[in-house]
This record gives sequence, structure tokens and C-alpha cells, in this order.
Amino acid sequence: MIVILKKHPDEKQLNNLMAWLKSLNIDIHPSEGATHLVLGLVGDTSVVDIDLLRALDIVEDVKRVQEPYKNANRKFHEEDSVIPVGNTQVGGGVFSVIAGPCSIESEEQVCLIAAAVKASGATMLRGGAFKPRTSPYAFQGLRGHGLELLLEAKRLTGLPVVTEIMDLSQLPLFDEVDVIQVGARNMQNFELLKELGHTGKPILIKRGLANTLQELLMSAEYVMAGGNEKVILCERGIRTFETATRNTLDLSAVPMLKKLTHLPVIVDPSHATGISWMVKPMALAATAAGADGLMIEVHNDPKRALCDGAQSLTPEAFRDVMEGVRAVLPHAWHMPKEGV
Repeated sequence: MIVILKKHPDEKQLNNLMAWLKSLNIDIHPSEGATHLVLGLVGDTSVVDIDLLRALDIVEDVKRVQEPYKNANRKFHEEDSVIPVGNTQVGGGVFSVIAGPCSIESEEQVCLIAAAVKASGATMLRGGAFKPRTSPYAFQGLRGHGLELLLEAKRLTGLPVVTEIMDLSQLPLFDEVDVIQVGARNMQNFELLKELGHTGKPILIKRGLANTLQELLMSAEYVMAGGNEKVILCERGIRTFETATRNTLDLSAVPMLKKLTHLPVIVDPSHATGISWMVKPMALAATAAGADGLMIEVHNDPKRALCDGAQSLTPEAFRDVMEGVRAVLPHAWHMPKEGV
């Protein structure tokens, strides 16, 4: 349920309203819109008398929210959320580019790539230390040592770092990580999501291989229900009948999520296609569709990469993508203020 207040509501009446709602065990999430203050009500709102609410002098309108996600719902939070990350941010007009190797392989490798992507305009560094692989015989990552190397690259370049967590037991190792990534396979690991809701760190959630947008938003809701509203959504392709590409990039997810939620939305064209030459056209298309950023895999020697070399760009190819992105950005679609 959302309560839309009239302009400049009487402070005493507002305090009385909020005290009454709290007495009903309703959680209140205020959101300052362009013209009105909106109160998002979460809990058993069946105990709230809508007619009584509407009769209050300071209330303009009351609406029930049918969607199961509340905190992530744009109806609760009219303005786009901006997620601060180190010396940058995601959303709020800043186009974020998270780039780096699929897997951290050595100090020399990750530091070389970090310097290269920063020089081309990346705003954050990605790198996998814990790798969820389909085969138990494939490279599983350098684990804790990989995180140490990633943090060394952070110290050398100043780039905030993004890396994936696979299990709750790994959380103590992520103290210096700027953005914790929840991979597609863990999108519905609800116990993990609950715990991440108590971290206070930005959480990047990748859409699952066969999950709907509502299911993605419900995963965000798990994190936000714990008190952590710093959530970034990532479209990384979904499983369809098509086999020509690794996955099918659902570009329609970008404008649709922009309508449904206030959370920033980025796109990973590397995992979506699995083919390096397709990364650029999909990155440009995602930019044009209104994404808040991109996540791109870059490797100094893709042919010898221990993981996902086929979809990794060389530093030179990444620079070319960034030039294209900068050319497209002025023409990117933006969500109209009044909706569609």
C-alpha cells in the first residue's frame, strides 16, 4: 500500500499518522518524490482502513500495491535510486562500466587488465575469485588468494571492485570488496540474500538463467527487506531454445525494469552472448535501451584464459567498445517521468 500525501503536510498530523501506522506493526518507507511525499507501507496492510486514511486532511490518495515486491517497487520510490560505490556511483546519470577478467589468474594479469580498463574509462573492476562452474573439473578460481590479488589491483588503480560470492561462509573475506555480486545460479539462494541484506554493502544481483523479471525483483526484495537498499540489477541473458549464442540477451528487460523498479539496471553482454565479437553490438544496444551501465569481461590473452576466453575482449577491443558507448549515450532512451 502507498499513501500519497498532499504538498507540505502538517508536521503534527504526519507524526500522528506515522505513529498510528507503526502501532499496527506496519513498516513505513518514506520517499520524497518530485512533487509529493509518498509513504510505502509494508506488512499486513489489511488492518489499515483505507477510507479512514483517505479522509485525513494531509492525505491526497491511497493505493494498494498488487505486486509482491514492495521496497523494490517504483510505486514506493518514484525517483531512481543512486547507489554510491567508492569514488563513483551506479545510477543518477552516471553510466557505470564494470570491466575485468572472468577469473583472476595472477597478480600480473589482474593488475595489467585493471590499468588497461581504467585507461579506457571503466568505473569499476570485476574479477572472479570464486567461480561456479558447470564441471567440477574446470578451474574453480583462486578463492581467498584471488581476492587478495583483486584488492591489490584496487590499491594500484583506485577502481572499486566487484566480485561474486557463492556461499555464506565466504562473507568474512569480502570486507574490502566494494560490490558483492550474486551470480545467476545463486539468484534464489534466499538464505544468502537474507544475510546480504544485513551487510550494508552494494549488492549486484544477476538474473537467473530461467527466471522472470518478477522473480529477479523478489530476490532484490529479500536483500532490501533486511535493511539494505543498495541493490543493482543485472540482465545477463536467459536460457532459450536458441543455441547459436550462449544465452539470449533480453534487452526488453531494461525498459521494463525501469518501469517496474527504481533500482539501477546494468547489462552483461559477455555472458549473454558468449562470443567476443558480439559484445560490442549488444553493449551498444543495451546502452541505447537505457541501461545504467555494462559489465564486460576483458582479458589480456583471451585464447589462454582459464575461464570464458571465448567471450572476453582484449584491452584494445574494450577501448573500441567504450568509444562506441560514448557515441550512443547522448541518444539513449530514458524512462519518462509520468511512466509509459
